Amino acid sequence: MIKFFGILGISVLVAGCEPMMESGPIMQPAMQVQQNNQSASQSARSFLRVVRTVEPVAERECRTRTSGINCDFNIVVDDRPNQPANAYQTEDRAGRPVIAFTLALIADARNEDELAFVLGHEASHHIAGHIARQQQNAVAGAVIFAGLATLSGGDASAVETAQRLGAQVGARTYSKDFELEADALGTVITTRAGYNPLRGAEFFARIPDPGDKFLGTHPPNASRLDTVRRTAAGL
Repeated sequence: MIKFFGILGISVLVAGCEPMMESGPIMQPAMQVQQNNQSASQSARSFLRVVRTVEPVAERECRTRTSGINCDFNIVVDDRPNQPANAYQTEDRAGRPVIAFTLALIADARNEDELAFVLGHEASHHIAGHIARQQQNAVAGAVIFAGLATLSGGDASAVETAQRLGAQVGARTYSKDFELEADALGTVITTRAGYNPLRGAEFFARIPDPGDKFLGTHPPNASRLDTVRRTAAGL
């Protein structure tokens, strides 16, 4: 089995669902997922069917809605041990979009609609250019906070601290909007791939509700469900 050791070619700043980016994870191509028991095998087969069905739809939407970006999605499995149920989107150094699923998320999905919706959601982050927009917001926040620290007479250490804080604040400024945008476009991709986005979004009922925290990265679950319902109704 081919495995990719390390993700040094992947952008540090990522869009998606609370990614865990560390050095040295083992990444398997999605088409080579293997499990050891019957239930895990069933989950793996469902995942592979979803990938085969949704990926071409996501790539078609990417080509239709964008220009000049790489729409060749590389869908992989993050099989690092003890990883929580999670999926995230990032890019490698060549600009190829990477969508990673942890084994826990694949096993936790109740049906293929949920897997399809998650895949459509993560693909939408790339299509909407959220990584670049997040990076721009981080730079702007760093510049603004550093300027304020300088004007207030801060020394070099204070300015550096302000830059770091500003980058964090800037990166999170529109993160909730990015998630809702990805939910809406993910609904379109899921539907056009032949899956039910309303059934797929039911996993929101099983995860902790982040509420509407200040500088939180994700919107309330109710807002996300409402976005899916309204988008599906429009289709």
